[in-house]
Parts: sequence; C-alpha cells; structure tokens
Amino acid sequence: MKVLVVLAHPEPQSLNGALFRVTIDEMKAQGHEVQVSDLYAMQWKSQVDRADFPQLSPDARFKVMQVSREATASNSLTDDVKREQEKLLWADAVIFHFPFWWLGMPAILKGWFERVFSLGFGYGIGEHSNTRWAGRSTVPLGVVCGPIDDLLFPVNHGMLYYTGFDVLPSLVVYRADRSDEAAFQSTAGELRQRLRTLSTTKPIGYRRQNGGDYEIPTLMLKPELGGASDSGFSLHTVKE
Repeated sequence: MKVLVVLAHPEPQSLNGALFRVTIDEMKAQGHEVQVSDLYAMQWKSQVDRADFPQLSPDARFKVMQVSREATASNSLTDDVKREQEKLLWADAVIFHFPFWWLGMPAILKGWFERVFSLGFGYGIGEHSNTRWAGRSTVPLGVVCGPIDDLLFPVNHGMLYYTGFDVLPSLVVYRADRSDEAAFQSTAGELRQRLRTLSTTKPIGYRRQNGGDYEIPTLMLKPELGGASDSGFSLHTVKE
C-alpha cells in the first residue's frame, strides 16, 4: 500500500508529532511505501490568493473557483500545490494528524485543502462521493475535546467523503495536554493496532448524495430515512 501521512502541528515534540512518527515507523515496518507532508516544517502557505495563479492578469477579477479550474486545466498551478497533488495521486491511503483548535483543524491544514483540492482536481469531477478519490481511504487522527462525530463531520463528510474518499473511523486522543508517558505508550499501541487493520477497517457508512437517499435537487434527506432517535449529523449515516 502507498500511504501519505500529513501532519499539521508546529511542535515536533508534541503528541501529534510523536504519533506522526509512530505512524511512519509502523507503516514502513509493515512494508508499505510512505510519503509525508509535514506542513509546518514545509512552511506551507495556507492562504489562497492571487500569487497562486500567476497566469491571472493584474486587472482581472479574482474569481477563485473559476481561476482554480482554469489553472488546473492548463497545468499552471504553483509547484508546491502540484507536488502535493502528485502525492495524493500516488497514495492509496491518506492519514492526517492534527489537533482541534477552536473547534476545527489548524488553519495551515485547512489551507492545504483549499489550495491542493483545486477545482477540476479535488472536486468538480463526477458526482458527489464518486469523484477523483473514489476507492482511496483516509483516517483523521485528532487531538480533541468534545463529541467527536459532530466535531469531525465537516472534515470527514464535508471535505473527505464529499470528494470521494472512503473515510475510516478516527482515532481521537482526549486531554492531550495532560498525557504522560504511560498514556502515550497506550495511545501509540492503539494507533499501531489501528494501522495494522487499515486495509480491513470498514469505512463510516455515510449516505451517498447521489444514491437515492436525498431528494433532488433540494438535497434534503427523504423523511422516511430518519429514525425517531436520530438527529443532527447522525441522520447522514446508514444504520446497520
């Protein structure tokens, strides 16, 4: 298996940084090929701006989606974006390591998605959930505090599943700032076990937007599909 591991934390000695290294070591020990994107170490540019599109004339209006599509089609995206896109095309699975800050991923990782998932590359190809990344797996590994399914829904469903990834259940570490050596070893062991079953882990059962569960074109979930005890984001997963 070819695995891309993405880290979004500014401190290499953080819990995220340590688990990032555990992931690399474990995947290599299993015989998998590994590439990495350590975003802070790379000094990744997180904002989308005109500098991303040198072909755009100075007096032209900056319509991000339109310009993004044109740059993708003409192969004129910046080199840093192209390198990350090449990694994604290479990978069979993508593993993300990041903390949850202010109820979301760090801005540098959000910016990675915004720049790398250009229109015509990351989305805008085929129908929702049946696009460029169909058949590829992804695992978000987060350090967080809160109800994880709700907190991660915008990432897991809105960004990853929407673009076609099979999203595997996340591994979440709570109270990360109080983790001691014993807690770290326990978490590292749990992570290694998850990685050993990566290829056999069942993805989260999100409903397919174009699979008949939603009214078209309103995209409202059909009333008969919501159980009496279901509410919020859980409505968008298929219960077994």
